[in-house]
Amino acid sequence: MPPPAPPAAPPPPGPPARGPLSLHRPFLRSPLAPLRLGQLLLGAACWGTVAAHKYEGAAHFALFAAVLAWLLALAVAGLSLLGRWALVPLLGARWLLANAAQDLLLGAGLYAAAAGVMGHKAERHSYCNLRGYSQPCLYRAYLAAAACAALAAALHLLSGLYCLARRCRGHRDIV
Repeated sequence: MPPPAPPAAPPPPGPPARGPLSLHRPFLRSPLAPLRLGQLLLGAACWGTVAAHKYEGAAHFALFAAVLAWLLALAVAGLSLLGRWALVPLLGARWLLANAAQDLLLGAGLYAAAAGVMGHKAERHSYCNLRGYSQPCLYRAYLAAAACAALAAALHLLSGLYCLARRCRGHRDIV
């Protein structure tokens, strides 16, 4: 049996290979990187504080809001850190506006609601902050969660305003 004839034309090229996974250095040098890190740390402190203590009623919503906002911030920070936002369907081409919307509407809104709920719960438990009160008291935990949520909301507000300022200056990208 004779060997098969060589192909007349080379095979069509495959899809282009993506580069190796590496950190997006311009993002690390931008003001958004420390803001995102602060959002992640304060968000984790907020929902960790709520989850570590006894919670009931509206604190369930505060925990849900804090975890949802934290997960969204983690996804946005991860995609920005790796420079892979083009992989996100529909939002990748509008990443600056997607960041601003996530920060202002979801991040700041959810954390502000969580701060309000936890601040109200802290106020309702302020009686146990007196000297000589010997029963278990959740006042400090609720107050710490409210403070972390309020600071996380402020960081989301700052990063959202930074993204909007970049957009108003005509930039199309986060860095």
